[in-house]
Amino acid sequence: MTVNLLDFDVDGLAVFCESLGEKRFRATQLFRWIHQKGATDFGQMTDLARSLRDKLPSTACIEASKVVSRHDSADGTIKWLFDVGAGDVIETVFIPESDRATLCISSQAGCAVGCRFCSTGHQGFSRNLTTAEIVAQLWFAEHTLRREFKRDERIISNVVMMGMGEPLQNYSQLLPALRTMLDDHGYGLSRRRVTVSTSGVVPMMDRLAQDCAVALAVSLHAPSDALRDDLVPLNKKYPIDELLQACARYQLAAP
Repeated sequence: MTVNLLDFDVDGLAVFCESLGEKRFRATQLFRWIHQKGATDFGQMTDLARSLRDKLPSTACIEASKVVSRHDSADGTIKWLFDVGAGDVIETVFIPESDRATLCISSQAGCAVGCRFCSTGHQGFSRNLTTAEIVAQLWFAEHTLRREFKRDERIISNVVMMGMGEPLQNYSQLLPALRTMLDDHGYGLSRRRVTVSTSGVVPMMDRLAQDCAVALAVSLHAPSDALRDDLVPLNKKYPIDELLQACARYQLAAP
């Protein structure tokens, strides 16, 4: 059985390389080939040790989910739907602007929060995406657009975790994905240019502040607990006052 190398941040990839009997530093070389160059053919990774190149085809792959559809708008916005199995699709959106190019990424197939105004919430929750499925959205979009725009330099300058799902309810898979986005050997995005959007999962906001304090966007949607209880069911567990206190704590670590 092969593993998808998009599932690993650079530390996880080092552990994988060691499991093959290779040196840890090979992970950095491999990481650059995957994320900076968009390579999928191990044979092309010429600075890797021959022993590692020979082992990788039978143990690993580099794959994004299958594209179901693509819609290009007149303003340059591109929306992809990816098949993640079992009849589920996720959405990824590229949004170009004059001073930035943003990719909106999904973290779950469906969503369990159940906000009344959200179409994803109405469809229910299927499953958490893997780290590979999260990172693959950026990997696919970045290198697809480089080919189409005939550019070697970075296209996507900002990432927002504002697609399908509540990112902080998929924390274990989100964290290595964020680290890959920030890593200078990966996409080299600054913490200010990566935003996690949450409906207010207070304990995980505190965890994120400690582990990987990127920009945070909180979807408040209502000025009172009475209204927010109705619109955002999670408010019954983490009411506005508790949420605002968590926001204040997060600001101490925020970029």
